[in-house]
Amino acid sequence: MLQYNWASVPAEEMNPHITRRAIHTGNMTIARLTLKKGGVVPVHHHINEQVSFVISGALKFTIGGEVKELRAGECLVIPPDVPHGVEVLEDTDVIDTFAPKRMDWITGDDAYLRK
Repeated sequence: MLQYNWASVPAEEMNPHITRRAIHTGNMTIARLTLKKGGVVPVHHHINEQVSFVISGALKFTIGGEVKELRAGECLVIPPDVPHGVEVLEDTDVIDTFAPKRMDWITGDDAYLRK
C-alpha cells in the first residue's frame, strides 16, 4: 500500500496557467491540476478514459463537439479517443483520473499542455 499527500507530490508548471501534480500507479494516473482563469487546454485526445472532478472553480469542456460547464462538486467522464479541450472560466482546482495510466505524461510527450 502506498500513501500520498498532494502537498508532497512535486508540482510541475506546464505553462503560466496550468500546474500539475501526478501520481502514476500500475493501472492509472491521478492528477491534481491548478488552473488559472483564462487558461486553455487545447483540443486533444488520448487512449485513456478520463474522469474530471472539479474541487473548486469552473471549467468549460468541449467534448466531441458538445459543450459542458463543470463547477465545484461536479464531474464528467470522457471516453477514450474522444477529442476534447477546456477553457478555464475561474481559478480552478480539479482532480483528473485516467485509465490506463498516462504513458505520454510519463515519457514527456505532452507538449499540448506546455504551450
